[in-house]
Amino acid sequence: MPKRSKQDKKGLFNKALIRALAAAFMIGCIVIIYATERDRAAKERELASIQNKINTYELENADLQRILDSDDMSAYIEKIAVEERGYAYPDERRFYDTSRD
Repeated sequence: MPKRSKQDKKGLFNKALIRALAAAFMIGCIVIIYATERDRAAKERELASIQNKINTYELENADLQRILDSDDMSAYIEKIAVEERGYAYPDERRFYDTSRD
């Protein structure tokens, strides 16, 4: 049985160590790529949600600007008072359907 020299043992140990380190490095890279891709997809969904909100606010702002540019502010004030604040004229009667709860 031939004896192995120190050179052969060192070479075999280094090859196995290098392979293990390379495998660990590859697994680490795959995990990082997966996590990055998942975060990117989440950020894209968040961006789409924010873009929808921006579009909604732009439409609302355009509507408000149109109202401000018109000379008839009393119609807008009346609309807000009746629809959002629940105000009514002193001689106005309101009937509510309570059968549909």
